[in-house]
Amino acid sequence: MGDVFTPINFGLLLIGTIGGLILGATPGLSPTMAVALLIPFTFRLEPAQGLILLGAAYTSTVAGGAVSAILLKIPGAPANIATTLDGHTMAQKGQGARALQLSFLASAVGGVFGVLLLIFLTPVLAQWALAFGPSHLFWLAILGVTIIGSLDSSSVVKGLLSGCIGLWLATIGFDDIMGAQRFIFHDAVAGGINVIPALIGLFAIPQVITMFAKGRKRLDAEVIAVEKHPIGQAVGEVFRRKRALSIGTITGSIIGLIPGVGGQIAGLVAYDQTKKTSPEREKFGTGHSEGVIAAESANNAMVGPSLVPLLTLSIPGSPTAAVLLGGLLIHGIFPGSDLFDNYPDVAWTFINSMLIGQILMCIFGLYVAGLAARVAQVPNAVMAAVVLGLALFGSYSVQNSMGDVYVMMALGTGMYFLERFGFSAAPLVLGLILGPIAEANFIQGSMIANATSSMGEYFFSGTLNLVLIGIVVASIGYSLWMELRDKRYTTKDDAVLKEESLS
Repeated sequence: MGDVFTPINFGLLLIGTIGGLILGATPGLSPTMAVALLIPFTFRLEPAQGLILLGAAYTSTVAGGAVSAILLKIPGAPANIATTLDGHTMAQKGQGARALQLSFLASAVGGVFGVLLLIFLTPVLAQWALAFGPSHLFWLAILGVTIIGSLDSSSVVKGLLSGCIGLWLATIGFDDIMGAQRFIFHDAVAGGINVIPALIGLFAIPQVITMFAKGRKRLDAEVIAVEKHPIGQAVGEVFRRKRALSIGTITGSIIGLIPGVGGQIAGLVAYDQTKKTSPEREKFGTGHSEGVIAAESANNAMVGPSLVPLLTLSIPGSPTAAVLLGGLLIHGIFPGSDLFDNYPDVAWTFINSMLIGQILMCIFGLYVAGLAARVAQVPNAVMAAVVLGLALFGSYSVQNSMGDVYVMMALGTGMYFLERFGFSAAPLVLGLILGPIAEANFIQGSMIANATSSMGEYFFSGTLNLVLIGIVVASIGYSLWMELRDKRYTTKDDAVLKEESLS
């Protein structure tokens, strides 16, 4: 814990926390994009320092999104959608400060619980992951792509196609084993596609184009003034609402452990379960404090557990965790079974900083909320220019190469058009990051199989292999079933509306 309080580390923690709160409150700047834009600024830092900055930004952007959700009725991130339901109504009733205080206090409680879960679960799972061989790591990489591919897109097929595009992009460049050239159409990609320019381009450029398309318009929403409210009353209210706080915290922690689900689902599920079990369910949607507490404790409780599968199995639990995986690899740290053996100082400093970061997020959140809401009203064109400048600087600074800038712009522009057809950047990025891991373990496994048994026996036998393959098939099958069920309900609803309009 002491390493977190060295002047440089603590300074970075403060910068990441305050910057994350402001970025999170800005609609259009998602936590994933904010973390991707920050990665180039960590190149000159020690690995632990870089991860402290990225971890603090991740934590604070999720909580900061509540500011615009409450004061503007615009969620700063998808994780804050449920917060708008009661938070903005409270603000309209002149209780904006109370809603913000409840939001940040509940976020801190949920966040601290989530990080404690990360502290106690990660070493245990890391020891268990020591049993993984090349075939298991290959299936884990495929599992990571399929889970996020099937859950983070409007369509399972489109999500899996995005993942396949990412896997294909990962093959561009020279083959590490044979040295053969693969898909090199331009000198800019002769050495393969660097992960950082790709991350920046895929997450930032589509938003930049969208913001430029909206022109110089300010957001139509009006910022509601924040009145004074005693903090002591908010603290007492959060702990009086034990049921909402418990449901939000536990729901968020469990959902965070499931790779690919994310804070949006955590907030909505916690809100729904709290409403169903509340004796005051008729008050939900009318500015009920339980709605804010449940949603915000859940989306921040998700942050810590979402890093458990990342740090132990190299499977990101959320799109932002996928970007953090890129940050780890850039610093030469490969998460997995030997993370705590090879890099114990880095791993524990990073995890401890997230615990302290939750408390700092709460303290600063209560003070900078009003300022963050004003920043959210910056005209779209100005915000787009700032993000584009950061994206160009960040991409060029990776290798001092204009080739990376071309790659970033090309991938970002392509992603803008893909998003218009319902494709998502998260599975594509994961395919790009996990592709080399899958390829390296497949080749290593092939060599072992040729020396000991057949390919089929090595990759398709054994309990762990079969369990992983079963989870891959089950995740795709479940997502397809859910998609078909939703379409059937939508068709029924449309038919009912059509009948009502004709009658």
